[in-house]
Amino acid sequence: MYQIIDGKKISQEIKDELKEKVTALKAEGKSICLAVIQVGSDPASSVYVGNKKKACAYIGIESLAYELPEETTQEELLALVRKLNGDSKVNGILVQLPLPKHIDENAVIQTISPEKDVDGFNEKNVGALCVGSKGFVSCTPLGIIQLLKRSGIEISGKHCVVIGRSNIVGKPMSLLLLRENGTVTICHSRTQNLKEITKQADILIAAVGKPKFVDETFVKEGAAVIDVGIHRNENNKLCGDVDFEKVAPHTSAITPVPGGVGPMTIAMLMYNCVSSVE
Repeated sequence: MYQIIDGKKISQEIKDELKEKVTALKAEGKSICLAVIQVGSDPASSVYVGNKKKACAYIGIESLAYELPEETTQEELLALVRKLNGDSKVNGILVQLPLPKHIDENAVIQTISPEKDVDGFNEKNVGALCVGSKGFVSCTPLGIIQLLKRSGIEISGKHCVVIGRSNIVGKPMSLLLLRENGTVTICHSRTQNLKEITKQADILIAAVGKPKFVDETFVKEGAAVIDVGIHRNENNKLCGDVDFEKVAPHTSAITPVPGGVGPMTIAMLMYNCVSSVE
């Protein structure tokens, strides 16, 4: 029988631990403040931003919300980021992606001070992860490591296969698994014999961006499968990159969608905010 890895339960444990830490920090006179910037009113982004505010309120972190109109210029957005960089009260800055087409996302990300880049996307933080120095780590991969560890899944010495090479999930994920002494293979759209490689994985992480792309023919019997994807199917129900019904019986452990990786992303954002003070 396979284990369903419960991201809701694990993320709640992490938030409760952080709540205690924040209470202790406040007792020392240290407060934590996260600034969240949203440009435009993309419905999915609004949901994410709302969830981030709720998590801040629960843990005891102050949140500042900047809801800017769609037509905000790049220069206006960069000016706000620079102002928040210089505000000693603000510990973390988060710019909700995607941004409107006329704004260069990379320019914005690189303008956020690395010390306040709680999303872990700034080149300095990515570079720190590469060489093993201290820095903020991208929240989704960081959350996946916690899911594995808190579910008793050994990473050290295991063959970990990541499908996807994005800067937000695939690349940092592979570096974190390496840091935990996993043997890592990265697959992507140009990989040949994809299934032959994924069938060698003890831990398979699917970050493909294609609904139900991974079926049972990709998976070694008894592997742990982590599904990073989130999509709506033809019936408007949420599903992931993994065909859960087909894959689950062949695994030792698997994350569902929803309720797997998703809740962890926000929990680790809160973790990064708290570590910015510590």
